[in-house]
Amino acid sequence: MTTLWDRSRQVAVEAILDTAVRLFTEQGYEQTTIAQIAREAGISQRSLFRYFGTKEDLVCGDQDALGELLRQTVEQQPAEVSAWDALRAGFEVVLTANHTPERVLELSRLIFDTPSLHARYIEKRLRWQAELVPVVQARLARGAGDSPAPASDPRAKAIVATVFACVDTASELWVRHDGRLDLADLYDQCLAAVRSTD
Repeated sequence: MTTLWDRSRQVAVEAILDTAVRLFTEQGYEQTTIAQIAREAGISQRSLFRYFGTKEDLVCGDQDALGELLRQTVEQQPAEVSAWDALRAGFEVVLTANHTPERVLELSRLIFDTPSLHARYIEKRLRWQAELVPVVQARLARGAGDSPAPASDPRAKAIVATVFACVDTASELWVRHDGRLDLADLYDQCLAAVRSTD
């Protein structure tokens, strides 16, 4: 159940994000300071840091929490769901976890257009991949009748890396077309391209 405090916090978060995204868009991420965002949002820097731990979190969100949500969602998919479909379900949840599609588009545009943010984004995504590999390995083992895969088996790592590459490619295409294309359809096209036997 959503409490009054939860709703108040969400309103505050959205107001701060509105201010931050506007300033980042107008003058650039690197050129915008936390002090300026706080001043324009009408709060102290200390209050801003209660909602967002770092300036980067204003754009990227809590990546550790999102990574954990992704891992849990993939892990909780029914046993008969393939590794590919379990990962797709995980990303569907993560992409809609905290923001509207319009906000996701704004934030994604900032990430792709700001080299420092993009580098941090890639770094954190690599950590997500590492955390997902054992989950996918376990799913592949269940599909094979619980026979353990040898340590040299590359399937889980390859599947996870492929899915991430497809998600990132689809996301960038979606951003470059100003959100006019369907993100899920773009992902499916990317995945079909790499899994094609032609």
